[in-house]
Amino acid sequence: MPKIEIDAVPKFKGVGYPPPFDVPCSDRIRQRLGDAGGISDFGVNLTRLPPGNWSSQRHWHSHEDEFVFVLEGEVTLIEDDGETVLRAGDCAAFPKNTGNGHHMINRSETTAVYIEVGSRCPEDLTMCSDIDMKSANCDGRFVHKDGMPYAWPGSR
Repeated sequence: MPKIEIDAVPKFKGVGYPPPFDVPCSDRIRQRLGDAGGISDFGVNLTRLPPGNWSSQRHWHSHEDEFVFVLEGEVTLIEDDGETVLRAGDCAAFPKNTGNGHHMINRSETTAVYIEVGSRCPEDLTMCSDIDMKSANCDGRFVHKDGMPYAWPGSR
């Protein structure tokens, strides 16, 4: 049956960033609904963002489009051109290779819930806008922009 039992989908807390870049996102909870449904061409995540948390470090993708739809609460979208509040029913799209770094911060007092949709291009490179970090889809490792690995216990 194609119906996905959301309560049965594993919840992943935090992010895989090296310290200290993981701290602002430490309580984010993501459920990989696309994986649970066997989808391989694109990803669909149900994300819960508690007050004070970031969705990610500010970033952009070389080969992947991204789309976000807010279901509950509100988040502040931060991108190169400034800040925009997104509330339940609002959405945002991030075309690939624009160089427009983006992320969301929950500045409200309640948990925000949103859906993320993104392509899964093996050639994609995620570039962080404000810090010395990037990641390639081919291996998923977070490294310095010059390619040097971070030395930390969670690194691969």
